[in-house]
Amino acid sequence: MKIVIIGNSAAAVGCIEGIRLADKAADILVITNEPYHTYSRPLISYLLAGKTDLERMKYRPDTFYTDNNVNVMYATSVTAIDAKTQTVHWQKENVNGSVPYDKLLIATGSVPFVPPMAGLETVAKQTTFMSLDDAKFLQENVSADTRVFIIGAGLIGLKCAEGLSEITKDITVCDLAPQILPSILDKDASSLMQKVLEKNGVKLLLGDTADKFEGNTATMKSGKVVDFDVLVLAVGVRSNVTLAKDAGAEVNRGIVTDEFARTNLVNVYAAGDCAESFDISANVKRVLALLPNAYAQGRTAGLHIAGITNKPYDNAIPMNAIGFWGTHILSAGSYSGDVTIDTDGETYYRLTAIENGKLVGYIRIGDIRRAGIYTDLIKSQTPLENLNINVATTAPGLAAFSKQARIAKLGGVER
Repeated sequence: MKIVIIGNSAAAVGCIEGIRLADKAADILVITNEPYHTYSRPLISYLLAGKTDLERMKYRPDTFYTDNNVNVMYATSVTAIDAKTQTVHWQKENVNGSVPYDKLLIATGSVPFVPPMAGLETVAKQTTFMSLDDAKFLQENVSADTRVFIIGAGLIGLKCAEGLSEITKDITVCDLAPQILPSILDKDASSLMQKVLEKNGVKLLLGDTADKFEGNTATMKSGKVVDFDVLVLAVGVRSNVTLAKDAGAEVNRGIVTDEFARTNLVNVYAAGDCAESFDISANVKRVLALLPNAYAQGRTAGLHIAGITNKPYDNAIPMNAIGFWGTHILSAGSYSGDVTIDTDGETYYRLTAIENGKLVGYIRIGDIRRAGIYTDLIKSQTPLENLNINVATTAPGLAAFSKQARIAKLGGVER
């Protein structure tokens, strides 16, 4: 069997490892537009900060491909997928070619979203912040006296700010939203984290964004003027669905897949940031642009490709484990429902439950110990009728459950 994988990040790795669990002989070819061995994209900010290096950023060891009998075409762009003839067309430098497949995984990830802004082309030094090349650009162009302007106060923009803070102290971040991290935090949690950023010298312009550029000067929608040397565009990302859509795949915001990562195209799978998953916390299909989700979805695709058809990926939830200057955030699930909140100004705990008595989401900031119990409750859809919600909010653990529930979770042994 000839298997082609487009992409070389977490979903691709998950697919390879899923295939090799059941099929040691299939011919696997990875085609990637980057020139690098598979690496962990969330670590690019730590590379900027000097807290890791290129070797430690590798998502799998150097021998990963040879160990798994995988061929890789680096620095190669896929130009088209012909689903009728089951052929992938590619281009490398000035050479064009094609390769047939029996099974295909589309793991093209996401691409930066850059909204139209007048004069953006006049900015000499600008970059996004999603790849190793982006991090290398910033390493080469930012020094102690560099003024950095970041558009976007989401996860990407703020991790970029944290990484750059080890190089320069002149960092300004703006966002049209009235709070930072609007996709993962509620208003109160965001306010707490805003204090952490400001304490570490990051200047925030919220509820405002750049309207036009003239060289190294940005005029904001509010009329405020920001002068800078390097611009980072971190407004957001979009699923990279162009190849799939052009090939005839069903696409919403991401490529539509079933619980085995299959698309509507015969023998074509999709996984990772380019594809939708079923979010059990919100009971909807949507893109979950998270590394653990990408790996799990890719692994499911690999298992199914190899003939294991009883391992669906049907318990996905959005999860974020991230930190800024030593303050840790753990969040997961949906925030729509009845809420229990506890905070002392430095730590923040929020649990969200719905009418049927199941946990659907949580946020923890500061002390995140044992918070994994919340993730387990969401994924397992466990009823909360035997849970002491007040204890669980501030001290997650088996002690929050009734004696009967503890015994059941411990396999019938009372402790």
